[in-house]
Amino acid sequence: MPSLLFEHPLNERIRNYLKLEHLFQQLDNSSNYDIKTTYASFFSTLFSIIDTLERNDIRGDLIKELEKLEQNLVIWSQAPNVDNSRLEDNLKQTIALLCELKKTQQLWMQYKEDKFLTSLKQRFAMQGGTCAFDVPQLHFWLNQDPEQIQNELAEWMTMFNSISTSLFLILRFIRLRSDFEPIDTDSGFYQGNGESLSLLRIKTPDDAHYYPTVSGNKFRYSIRFVIPCVETGRRYLKQPITFELAKC
Repeated sequence: MPSLLFEHPLNERIRNYLKLEHLFQQLDNSSNYDIKTTYASFFSTLFSIIDTLERNDIRGDLIKELEKLEQNLVIWSQAPNVDNSRLEDNLKQTIALLCELKKTQQLWMQYKEDKFLTSLKQRFAMQGGTCAFDVPQLHFWLNQDPEQIQNELAEWMTMFNSISTSLFLILRFIRLRSDFEPIDTDSGFYQGNGESLSLLRIKTPDDAHYYPTVSGNKFRYSIRFVIPCVETGRRYLKQPITFELAKC
């Protein structure tokens, strides 16, 4: 049955990972269309990624995650009936990414040397600050040769390759920690123990008239299903439902 997937982090580290994953996907999507119509989305997303990386030690967290993954992959290689070729590919990728992340100078920091990007970043931080009369350099750039523009977009996105690839790999293995299982609730409410968990993944039927809201931390979490309401915005669902939950 078609379903709608909701994910909720149970710690700040996974929250940052999911935000960055969303931003990288948004950056990729906006670069695949005519940049004259998506430039606001592209540059806003680009600068949001840069701000997130500058304010958080994402690189340090990813290095720790990759080191743990490398250790686990070595252990899993001893298990019977393991797909050794696939495991070895993941191990090689993990080691290569570790080498890239441990380099002193990260590629994404090169944006500071790009005068065009640094001038735009200041304007995109202002509400309505990207009008043609405020940033004539952007208006000029948007009307350059399309091939040249695409090359520059690709170059800027390449700055984040080691970060984004590491992030997607780590999140893939986190999501593989648990399979979905059906959960029955009598009144649209469910709670559980969050100890040792990082991420909740919730599936509801895509035609359901309700959606989940989650609160919690590494100790406890609760899932309450709500329905849209014209008067109050939303109201709690108070009826038996079944949903699917993966506790990662």
